[in-house]
Amino acid sequence: MPATSRSRVGELIGNRPLSARSVLASALLGADHARLTVAELVAVAALFGISAGAARTCLWRMVCNGELTGDSGSYALAGRLLERRRRVDEASAIDGPPSWDGTWELAIVSLERRSAADRLELRKAALALHLAELREGVWIRPDNLDPQRVPTSRAVLDRQCTHFHSAATDIAADKMRSLFSLDEWTADARVLIEAMDTQLNLGRGAGSAEGIAYEFALSIAVVRHLQLDPLLPVELLSDHWPGRTLRGTYRRFDSAFKRRLAAPSD
Repeated sequence: MPATSRSRVGELIGNRPLSARSVLASALLGADHARLTVAELVAVAALFGISAGAARTCLWRMVCNGELTGDSGSYALAGRLLERRRRVDEASAIDGPPSWDGTWELAIVSLERRSAADRLELRKAALALHLAELREGVWIRPDNLDPQRVPTSRAVLDRQCTHFHSAATDIAADKMRSLFSLDEWTADARVLIEAMDTQLNLGRGAGSAEGIAYEFALSIAVVRHLQLDPLLPVELLSDHWPGRTLRGTYRRFDSAFKRRLAAPSD
């Protein structure tokens, strides 16, 4: 992989050590059934230098915060983390842009006064719903997604905004690219595809603890990027949009990674 690509992968993964919560939540977000045993979670945490005691304490705190449920020596996602898992599953499973009738969805802030916390909450909710900010207080996207998606985020918009569906717009193609950061998303998607292909080509040679830790962090970066896919209709995408390739490569990468995680000594 070229040095520039390796550098960008490092930026996408992040240089800061992952917290115990991030590691445990990410392990459960990527698990087949969103549930893992204590032993499995402790083993994953150990890959990142997190002690068994610290992992168990973090699990207890996550249960207290409503993020996990514990039962018979295993833990499962709950609350906002469970909703995030659903978004992760949807983001990785989509094979093509949803169909579109040419109309747009708008959410326009209607509250007269909002606190900084309200503004931040709305921004997070709008991004989770794949809306882009056209101008202050005006969020927009093609009306090609389920209007009831991500209920908790939808509730935030319902409280702060007035909604419009089946609207018309004359937004130009260059504005569309910048509005949804299409060029940046495409560039990073190709870097992540190359990084996953590199690890897949290494095969068994990637099975060291260090290699597994790197692949785990890479998997987190890919899932995060998939959730940033604006899910625009095909009519608004370039001919070489890498969304399908990223998802297909991730599914192969994820399967190979889970096999290595289950048998790291192979």
